[in-house]
Amino acid sequence: MSKPWQSRRAAPTVRKGDLREEQILDSAENLLSTVGYAAMTVGDIAQAAGLTRAALYFYFGSKQDVLAALVARMAQVLTEEAGLARTDERSVEEVIAGAVERTAALWLAHGPVMRMAVDLGSTVPDIGLLWSAAADESIDVIAEVLRRSDVPSHDGPDGAAALARALCWMIERNFYQASKMSAEAIGDTSRTCQIIWRAVADGTRR
Repeated sequence: MSKPWQSRRAAPTVRKGDLREEQILDSAENLLSTVGYAAMTVGDIAQAAGLTRAALYFYFGSKQDVLAALVARMAQVLTEEAGLARTDERSVEEVIAGAVERTAALWLAHGPVMRMAVDLGSTVPDIGLLWSAAADESIDVIAEVLRRSDVPSHDGPDGAAALARALCWMIERNFYQASKMSAEAIGDTSRTCQIIWRAVADGTRR
């Protein structure tokens, strides 16, 4: 089955092509850390991937296509990582810790891509849709964990869905800021987000 970021092929029948696309995306992600998405050009990406511009256009039609593919790849990972909490049978406190720590690890490893997704999500429709879909999955998972803590399932402002939405966007914004600072800041943010999520879950039972 074709991956969501394989935008130029109808089916991944050629393994070499799959690896080349991954190489292009890896090169683009590395460039995000050094020159940023605004200054990065198609020529930069092609050179970093060891390709000519013409060869790169066989896989992606523009720089925006490459950036959207990076976000698609990241969104898929985020969705998969969030889903692990659904089958985690440990205590709610341990499930929360695991979910936030996995999120922190992704921000530590892929901060430039995730910040780019946030920055461009409001102006580039494809990126916005991809990022919102990943967020929706995270919100659903957070709500599910809250319901395990006996948070009401109704649609009001103190219901699991509304609280999960607020927690998701709070977590994103805090990690966004921390990822611009240091690994230590990401670690501190992870602990803070865990405390807040647990407080929300515990507070509704009082």
